[in-house]
Amino acid sequence: MRFATLVWAGLLATGGLAGAQDERLATLKVGTEVYTNVTVTSVSATHLYFTYNRSMGSAKLADLEPSMQQHFRFDPAKAAAKSAKQARENALYNDAARKAPAPKRQVAADPTEPRVSGEEIPAHSIHAKSVLNQPAPQVVIEKWLTTAPDTQGKFVLVDIWATWCGPCQRSIPHLNELYAKYKDRLVVIGISSEPEQDIRRMTEPRIEYAVASDTQGRTSRALEVKGIPHAFLIDPKGIVRFEGMPHYLTDKGLETLMARYTP
Repeated sequence: MRFATLVWAGLLATGGLAGAQDERLATLKVGTEVYTNVTVTSVSATHLYFTYNRSMGSAKLADLEPSMQQHFRFDPAKAAAKSAKQARENALYNDAARKAPAPKRQVAADPTEPRVSGEEIPAHSIHAKSVLNQPAPQVVIEKWLTTAPDTQGKFVLVDIWATWCGPCQRSIPHLNELYAKYKDRLVVIGISSEPEQDIRRMTEPRIEYAVASDTQGRTSRALEVKGIPHAFLIDPKGIVRFEGMPHYLTDKGLETLMARYTP
């Protein structure tokens, strides 16, 4: 699989984020889990976001020790209101996705290639050049904002998104769920063409998969993307097996594709 890294950021050496405003902690206890070499990057009403010695992490402020809750000004009432608002927005998005009319999907490049049934992946149009069942385009990474994932032998789901894009934000919980369930076989990568500081500024919804930037938008241009979010799934042999808005890649559809195209 081809990942062109034009600028290697040295995230492990710098702790993942540069900037004197980031608070550094020798350890951070979250429930029974203890993180070391922690750099706190941002704090929301409900969550603490940080990098640590292995990766990027997040924690609910409610799960911190009382002294740390006080330190980060945890307000249970504000946290509850924020969580309720996010739950309402996710419910509205999921309901709209279920009710949306499904236009005819573009024909695969190879009409003899077996297709996933409509019940598993709903019929849909895409707002980009179709590369379904073709070799994946080169995925250009300018800078990893998390630890670079190991893609060897795995399916890779690339999501082209932006922080200002409402549908992109509403797709994040779904992508988090897919990654959490299949992370032994699946890598999820979100790529934005925005500057690093803009991407890091967005703290909610939290992203639990790999995040990267390419300010020149080279992968997006190669696919002639006209609307985001636009995702594509690459099998371990480097062939695209899904393309379109992320919510169309259902849990059942992903399972079917992985079963069919695992070497």
